[in-house]
Amino acid sequence: MKHIISVLVENKFGVLSRVSGLFSGRGFNIETISVGPTLDPTVSQMTIVTSGDERILEQIIKQLNKLIDVIKVADLAEKEFVEREMCLIKVNAPSEQRAEALRIADIFRARVVDSSQKSYTFQVTGDEKKLEAFIELLRPIGIKEIVRTGKVAITRE
Repeated sequence: MKHIISVLVENKFGVLSRVSGLFSGRGFNIETISVGPTLDPTVSQMTIVTSGDERILEQIIKQLNKLIDVIKVADLAEKEFVEREMCLIKVNAPSEQRAEALRIADIFRARVVDSSQKSYTFQVTGDEKKLEAFIELLRPIGIKEIVRTGKVAITRE
């Protein structure tokens, strides 16, 4: 089962390495990880997606809380939350398929962030299912490259 863990950490050198080392040292996999500063520049927010049963999740949270630079750890499954990913997709866009690529992008509210005579680069944001559906519709046109962020998540009020 997938779990999204929100970790508030001190924005210091080596914190990301210690967190990822905790996972690898215990044989846990990080599926995605996103890190960015908060309103306070001395604090960063990590969003980690991992998988495992409740026992593994409990162990991960306990171990994270033991790290010195960790301020707060929360399992977002215990709360209502919003999650998003961002994806950049470069597709072949020969003249006969340019209109079709733009039509698909419009359906998914994707933006063209770069274009050339031979390709488009789209930016799309949403949940994992939306991104997967967009990618599948673009496959027949010819995907050249895909870059995805990990999930970011925030609790609802």
